[in-house]
Amino acid sequence: MPSPSRSIVGEHFPLTDEQQNLLSLAEQVGRESLAPRAARWDREASFPFENYHDMRAAGLLGLCVPKSHGGLGADYATYMMVSAELGRHCGATALTFNMHSCSMMWTGILADDLDMSDAQRAEHLRYREHHFERVVRDGAIYAQPFSEGSAAAAGKAPFGTTATKVAGGWRINGRKIFASLSGAANYYGVLCTEESAAPSMRDTLYIAVPGDAPGLTVTGEWDPLGMRGTVSRTLIFKDVFVADELQLMPRGVYYQAAGRWPHMFMTLAPTYMGIAQAAYDFTVQYLRGEAPGMGAPVKRRMYPTKQIAVAQMHIMLEQTRALFLRAIQDARIDPGKQARLRAYAAQYTIMENANALCQLAIRTCGGQSMLKTLPLERLYRDSRCGALMLPWTAELCLDRIGREALYEPGESDDSPA
Repeated sequence: MPSPSRSIVGEHFPLTDEQQNLLSLAEQVGRESLAPRAARWDREASFPFENYHDMRAAGLLGLCVPKSHGGLGADYATYMMVSAELGRHCGATALTFNMHSCSMMWTGILADDLDMSDAQRAEHLRYREHHFERVVRDGAIYAQPFSEGSAAAAGKAPFGTTATKVAGGWRINGRKIFASLSGAANYYGVLCTEESAAPSMRDTLYIAVPGDAPGLTVTGEWDPLGMRGTVSRTLIFKDVFVADELQLMPRGVYYQAAGRWPHMFMTLAPTYMGIAQAAYDFTVQYLRGEAPGMGAPVKRRMYPTKQIAVAQMHIMLEQTRALFLRAIQDARIDPGKQARLRAYAAQYTIMENANALCQLAIRTCGGQSMLKTLPLERLYRDSRCGALMLPWTAELCLDRIGREALYEPGESDDSPA
């Protein structure tokens, strides 16, 4: 049997010693802390503060902070694998952890690849040192609210949340919906549009709003179908002052990042890769009579219908894993057309197959799988949410694959033959 920390990537997948150590750490924290509490956060629709305490103690909040700043220095592919391992134990925690880690990656390894003037680079290095220090020294949690209920989060329009330049900083007004970690984050990495006569996506500002800033309120109820432990309520910004030094990228640079590093929009997928693995793992344990919480063990593995169902699940899981691992190896600045298409395909496949695997698991395990004392019904509900998540929903992935496969950049049907 492969070691538990390797199951998310499959047996014999080539890992560096550092990747193996980080996956082992994630497996330990997931098994000891995240999994035993997952049902509680789901039942209460409450934020997993205790999980964050344990991840902070393990150093995982600094996973994507460069080693030069005291973090663990994980690159993109390593983060994606570690995130999937955490998702295997608690999907809601892994999903919120993604928002935090992406704030560090956008500010760190992604920004290192972007074109900046000497002045912009110096400004960015100066500002991000303080962000990294807050995470490593103080254990700060960052969020990354995108959604506004408009086309902005999908990259089709400027953000409705605005930033007006004032002395020493910015005045922020607007709102973000489905803001994961609402009320729990120390800083919200807010994407907003610099106010001008003709607002443009090129004017996007990426800035960290302190969670206790005057004028920032958290509102609305949180009682969703799944991913209940993310506590993704609505953020309202009313004349919120944010100092210049809290920028996560220099003004105008985010637009370049969004276009040149598309794989950063795929970072929600590992959570659902982990859920898919968890559904398969539980089904095998259940049919072998080894599932925890089942009382006297009963084996059900001898029935041909169960064996065929597990075979179907295994095939689907391996197909999904193969595309996931290939796509994260593609990730880089300015990827080619096929790599972009493969990223969309991986996102779509993971989000849809995670739920399909959970459906098969419920059908195969039978009536007891509906009970909240077992994890399958939670995995099923959590997995259904993935296809809806911006900026790459399942529908948007299909749209982009079809369009970009058939048209070259700048090409249209009105172009002369």
